Amino acid sequence: MQSDVVIETRNLTKVYRDFWGRQKVRALKALDLEVRRGEVFGLLGPNGSGKTTTVKLLLGLLFPTSGQALVFGRDATDVTKNERIGYLPEESYLYRFLNAEETLDFYGRLFNMPRAVRRQRAFDLIELVGLGWARKRQLKEYSKGMVRRIGLAQALINDPELILLDEPTTGLDPIGTREMKDLILRLRDEGKTVLMCSHLLADVQDVCDRIAILYQGELKELGRVDNRLKMKEVTEVRATVLDQSAMDEVRRVVEKHNGEVLSMGNPTTTLEELFLKIIRQSEEHPGRRVRGVNIGDRGSGMGIRE
Repeated sequence: MQSDVVIETRNLTKVYRDFWGRQKVRALKALDLEVRRGEVFGLLGPNGSGKTTTVKLLLGLLFPTSGQALVFGRDATDVTKNERIGYLPEESYLYRFLNAEETLDFYGRLFNMPRAVRRQRAFDLIELVGLGWARKRQLKEYSKGMVRRIGLAQALINDPELILLDEPTTGLDPIGTREMKDLILRLRDEGKTVLMCSHLLADVQDVCDRIAILYQGELKELGRVDNRLKMKEVTEVRATVLDQSAMDEVRRVVEKHNGEVLSMGNPTTTLEELFLKIIRQSEEHPGRRVRGVNIGDRGSGMGIRE
C-alpha cells in the first residue's frame, strides 16, 4: 500500500444475518476507496447507507463478510493500530459523574500516558474545545453541545494520526458548529487525517477535500468537493457596483455570444455567516439592539439598529 494512503478498502462487504444464518441486510456492497494522509474525507449518505458500518469495520469492531479494510497498512481487524486513532461516535458514551478533567484523565490512562503528560494534555484539550470555564463541572450538568465538545477532546487525548468523526456537529449551536469546523481544518493543517461522517451537507462542503457518497450500501460518487460542485454549464461573473446601463450592456454582450443571462443582481451570503457577523458585532458594541419591523419595511431590512 502506498505510504500516503491511510485507509484503503478492497471490495469491502458486510452482510448482517438472522439467527438462522439467512441474509437479513446487505449493509455494505463491494466498497473500494482510499483516504490519503493529511486530508479531510467526507463519508456521506442517508440513514442506513452504510456509513457507521464502514467506520466500525475500520475500527475492527465488526468483521467483514468479504473483502478487506486496511488502516496504516494493517488489516483493520488488528486492533493494535487503534492506538493511532481517535474516534468520536455519534453518541458519546461518557461517565456522567466525572468532570471534564477526570474524564480525560481516565481515557489518558487507557493509553498508559504518564500522569504529568495526562494532566497537561487534558488542560490543553479542554481549552481547545472551549470548556475551560466548566472543567470542574460533572458531565451530567453539561448540555448536549458541551458533551459533544468534551467527546471530541476525548477523541484527541492520544494525539492520534487518524481521527474518525461521526456526525461531529450534532447538538452544537451555530457558533459551536463554526468552531468545530475550524478545529477540523486545524487538525488537517497539523498533518492529521480526518474521516468525517455527516448528513449535514453544508458542514461537509466547508471542510472536506474529497467525499464519497453511499446509498443503500453502494458507493455512488467519489471525488474532490470543488470538482463535484462546479457547474461547468454556467459562467459566473462578479463585479463591484454597476449602474443599470452597465448591466444592460453586459446583458447585450452575453446575448451577442448566444448566451443567456440567468440572473443579475446582488449576491447573498449564508445564514451562518450572517449569524456569526451579528454575534461579532454584538460583542464589539454591547448594548446595541434592533427594533423589529416587518420584513420589507425600510427597504429590504429586517430591523433598525439603535
